[in-house]
Amino acid sequence: MKVMPTNRTVTEAKWDAIYQKKDFSWEADFLLENSFLLPRQGKALDLASGLGENALFLAGRGLESHAWDISSMALTRLKKKAAQKNLAIAVKHTDIVAAKLPKNEFDVIVVCRFLDRSLSHAIIDCLKPDGLLFYKTYVKEKIAVDGPGNPGFLLDRNELLNIFNPLTVVAYRENSRLGDLTSGDRNEAYFIGQKRH
Repeated sequence: MKVMPTNRTVTEAKWDAIYQKKDFSWEADFLLENSFLLPRQGKALDLASGLGENALFLAGRGLESHAWDISSMALTRLKKKAAQKNLAIAVKHTDIVAAKLPKNEFDVIVVCRFLDRSLSHAIIDCLKPDGLLFYKTYVKEKIAVDGPGNPGFLLDRNELLNIFNPLTVVAYRENSRLGDLTSGDRNEAYFIGQKRH
């Protein structure tokens, strides 16, 4: 009898194949640009971390850094890179689902290029009071072919403001199709919010 793979197995295999080829080719530019907002100490989570560029950046800033992802390949490569840089990062191989996000656990949560709208409340609950969420992902009005082709994984205009409405807005950027389309980030929106007491 043939055993059919579970969705997790299929999804994990897909991302393992991607991360086997993908290189550490981009910096944590979103965090770098907004690094002045980060606390000097605390516990940080790079959620759906992939190769963990953000986790590496957060650990380098002195935060207790955690990286969670479904791809064991990505996490293995991240651990190797962290060891080379002499950085401590706690990795967790897991599905990213609401039930696995603890309450009031992290001072900083970073999510880049991952969108699961059903997680928004769990992400907010996972932040400690005064905790910061840094969220950046692709928009429907993108002008490049980067990112998902499935519109279900792309943001509508101002959507991050809506789904993270319980947080106080610290910064928001969505350049859309205004002005000179050859300048600025036209493919992604970003949101930084703080959890209210």
